[in-house]
Amino acid sequence: MNLSCIIIDDEPNAVNLLEILVQQSTQWQLKAKCYNALEALAFLKTNKVDFIFLDINMPQLTGMELAGLLPPQTKIVFTTAYSEYAAESYTYQTIDYLLKPITLKRFLAAMQKIEAYFGKSEPVMQQTPVNEGYFFIKSGKVLRRILLDEILYFEGEKEYVRLVTSQEQLLIYRRLKDIEEQLSAPFVRVHNSYIVNTKQLVKIQDNHIYIADKHIPVSEKFKDSFMKLINRRIF
Repeated sequence: MNLSCIIIDDEPNAVNLLEILVQQSTQWQLKAKCYNALEALAFLKTNKVDFIFLDINMPQLTGMELAGLLPPQTKIVFTTAYSEYAAESYTYQTIDYLLKPITLKRFLAAMQKIEAYFGKSEPVMQQTPVNEGYFFIKSGKVLRRILLDEILYFEGEKEYVRLVTSQEQLLIYRRLKDIEEQLSAPFVRVHNSYIVNTKQLVKIQDNHIYIADKHIPVSEKFKDSFMKLINRRIF
């Protein structure tokens, strides 16, 4: 669904995280990032958006104080580390109340709620296995084409996955399990945090895989399935 929004938050890291979540998980247009309430007021005076992401604990004017200055029809998604303002937040046109740190799972739930608010949500397309030798990753408004053979490994890091090639590293806001379900050989899960491209293996030693300059552990949980694949190629 095509919606427009802005982020209002004085914490750069929080803004960056929310921006990535919006860019990689939605088709929304992020029109601005405002780091204080006065900047947001100036922007909203001459620009229209469907809704705003609004932090509460900010200098000069808090999020609650800013909400009271906005036109009453302004739709708000509060983003805050403080749960005690939840009840008060719904005295405004509040769609959702997100507690920091915002996880991918919680953001996706909010996304569905937001799109349902503005109209019937578009159907979610089923993921299909990758078997064409490449896939696309959404980066901002650009779809990046990634060749499977160039991937060294995937590393799960809490709510996102780091895709590593010899040239670059990209963040994907998906669970490692979801990535695994779309891949087949030569990719294999070797650890709760790693999927490796066996074509890129240099050596295996002491329950560790060596890929480029990275030493990746092989856990007991995945060791048998990994070694079955490797044993087929031992001479």
